[in-house]
Order: sequence, then C-alpha cells, then structure tokens
Amino acid sequence: MKTVRIIASAALLLLAPSVAAQGKGTILGPYAARCAAGNEPSILVNVVGLKNRAGALRARTFGGTTSTWFEKKGWLTRVEVPTPSAGPVRICLPVSAPGTYAVDLRHDMNGNGETDKSDGGGASGDPKVTLLDFILGRKPSPKVTAVHVGNGVTEITVTAMYLRNGALRPLAEAAR
Repeated sequence: MKTVRIIASAALLLLAPSVAAQGKGTILGPYAARCAAGNEPSILVNVVGLKNRAGALRARTFGGTTSTWFEKKGWLTRVEVPTPSAGPVRICLPVSAPGTYAVDLRHDMNGNGETDKSDGGGASGDPKVTLLDFILGRKPSPKVTAVHVGNGVTEITVTAMYLRNGALRPLAEAAR
C-alpha cells in the first residue's frame, strides 16, 4: 500500500508541469500537485495587480461560520511563497471538503513577515476596504467574499490592492 501511495504522489508531481505547459503558469506552494491533479476540493488563486515582484505572498483560507472569516488566527490553510520574479502568480490552497470558504492575500513587499503600510492585500471577491474598516475591525461581507468549492479545483482571481487615499485600492495600471 505504501508503494502505491509513493507512485501516486510521483504521478501527481509529474502532472504539475503540464499545467504550466498549457500556458497558465506554474502553480506555487506546497499543494501545487493537488491543484494540478484537479480531483480534490481546492482553491487555485490567481493573483493580479502586484505593485512589484519583491518580498513574499501569503494566502489563507477561512471556512465555517462566516462571522469568523478573516480572524487573525482563524484560518484553515496558510501558504507563504516568495513572490515570483515574472509570470502568472497562481497559489493552490486545499480545503477539506466541498463548501463555502473565503480567501485573503497579503503581499509582504519587504519580506519581513510584518504588515507594513507599503504592503498590499486582497480577498476573494475583491471587496472594497478602507482604513477605517481596519481601525474599527470591520470585515468584508461574506456575500462578496464567499467562494463556493465543489469536488475539484475552484479557480478565483484576487487583485492585490495597496493603501492610497485612506483605502486599499488596486493599482491604476494594468495587472502585472
């Protein structure tokens, strides 16, 4: 049985490059093979609008009661990867079962592991968030951020936004 698992794992790893060969780009993170295989509940996050290609990216999933979404320590899965120097940015996040989830993203531009004013962020559904929302602890609406996941891979796009004029906003220029 152990040999079968090893062979299955190797087969999944071989499938990951085929996704890149389709022109969609390499899938990042420790769960890349899961999204490449496409047969288990997962969220494939396409990140657009990065200000630059420095630092690191962190993506997290949230599930369960929507009132707990985006709690600092309430995440289900957390993936941190170096920001790739070029190409599409795609991060695989596994989920335990089909259901409704939310995703958040942080672009830690200097890679220090802290949230700084220059860092960017975003969430599934690209909700509008102001500085006042952060100060008052208001979270984005589940109606906007909900991601419905089935038995396979659900692909979403999250736009990185950066602090400008008291709100997190996408860059005016085209997504990189």
